Amino acid sequence: MGVTPKGVGVLVSGAGSNLQALIDAGIPIAAVASNVEGAPALARAEQHAIPVGSFPLDDYPDRDARDAAMAEWLAANGVGLVVCAGYMHLLRLRFLSRFPDKVVNVHPALLPSFPGAHPVEDALAAGVTETGATVHLVDEGIDSGRILRQEAVAVLPGDTPGSLHERIKAVEHRLLPEVVKEMLAA
Repeated sequence: MGVTPKGVGVLVSGAGSNLQALIDAGIPIAAVASNVEGAPALARAEQHAIPVGSFPLDDYPDRDARDAAMAEWLAANGVGLVVCAGYMHLLRLRFLSRFPDKVVNVHPALLPSFPGAHPVEDALAAGVTETGATVHLVDEGIDSGRILRQEAVAVLPGDTPGSLHERIKAVEHRLLPEVVKEMLAA
């Protein structure tokens, strides 16, 4: 059963380049939520008249309470599919059970290699010749959900975390909207 076309929610923590890629691809975004009040990604959403919500952890007794409030707000905005686009907090079971098998994430590495918060730096430190981008379902682990799509990116001599991450982001900005469109059509 497909998600209603209006039903995409996006979770962000930073600048929102993956959010912009979704907007540019014509993904019907119903709401954007962040754990960071004033995150630049929220301004991106507001420029496109997309409802935004801030859910800083300090405003809640714990992550479960925050995740429950965020899930409720997304559902109230008609969200049935959630896209983590640079969202830098682990989601708890209380959130994930509200959107079973309908929460996806984009990660700048070829999972299962280099999960966690610093995958580009970790890939460079490991001396690998390629890394990449992965779109996967979110589960309770750290970047451990079922892989939906991956694409390799070469590590070039002299790469810095910034130069490598820019090439990975270009792949993310293409892969993420493709996978979301497929999920909406399913």
